Amino acid sequence: MAPRANWKGFLRLSLVTCPVALFPATSESEKISFNQLNRQTGHRIKYLKVDADTGDEVANEDIVKGYQLEKDQFIEMTKEELEEIALESTRTIEIDEFVDKSDIDPRYLIRPYYIRPDGKVGHDAFAVIRETIREMNKVAIGRVVLTNREHIIGLEPMGKGLVGTLLRYPYEVRSEQEYFDEIQDVKVTKDMLDLAKHIVKQKAGQFDPEKFEDHYESALVELINQKRAGKPIVPKDRPKGENVVDLMDALRKSVGSAAAETEAARKPAKKAKKTTAGQKEMLMPIAGKKPAKDAAKKPAAGVRRKSA
Repeated sequence: MAPRANWKGFLRLSLVTCPVALFPATSESEKISFNQLNRQTGHRIKYLKVDADTGDEVANEDIVKGYQLEKDQFIEMTKEELEEIALESTRTIEIDEFVDKSDIDPRYLIRPYYIRPDGKVGHDAFAVIRETIREMNKVAIGRVVLTNREHIIGLEPMGKGLVGTLLRYPYEVRSEQEYFDEIQDVKVTKDMLDLAKHIVKQKAGQFDPEKFEDHYESALVELINQKRAGKPIVPKDRPKGENVVDLMDALRKSVGSAAAETEAARKPAKKAKKTTAGQKEMLMPIAGKKPAKDAAKKPAAGVRRKSA
């Protein structure tokens, strides 16, 4: 089942307008999450909204937004007052300009959304806007209001739809100078650079996210399954960083290491059994239950990730 739209409104390029819906392109619902518990009772911790002075719980309908002028002095803002300043971008993504993708500093990128026509009408206008962006090989820049704030959004074609990426404002991006000013000016020799380039060429490839595994998530699954099965938890050795004494020697050794890794990657790996999403978390049987051979018939055992 597809997630609900985060926003519905109109996409407009000059006088060409169509109704669209905006959906989150990413999700973290598959990641393992923890609840906070009372160590003494094992019960979940519950958070209450309380008055800071009286300690009394406050109902949601009695809570308003406030801007702090100074300590204990606030200007209250009601929902109605905030809605009165609603911008046109609350309901319409107006395309203001088209820019080259290389012009957008990666630091300004926040998160992606999928955009598609909303309903059965407007598909023609949507296609015109989409194909214009595609043919011009540009990123369309507009504005949209999400979570009560206006954001810059960059639109790019993806298949039959659009991907809209929220962008930060300049005041949200810190200057690199306060972090980089103390970096020493170092002259890199040609020999060092040649060796480093050789390592890069040996490791060159195409980005494929399917090749990467979330090792921390896998370790969490293993840890939870071990505790569930009553097995002792043995701390693993932490990786140790080493100071490089001879940089040229380290580069030469890295060349050999990179070559070995490349050769190993070329060898065909053993074909793994096809598994469905979440199956790896269900491989370990619970202690005291049927042996693995029988347990495999029933999805009983390990950790299941929560769904949103």
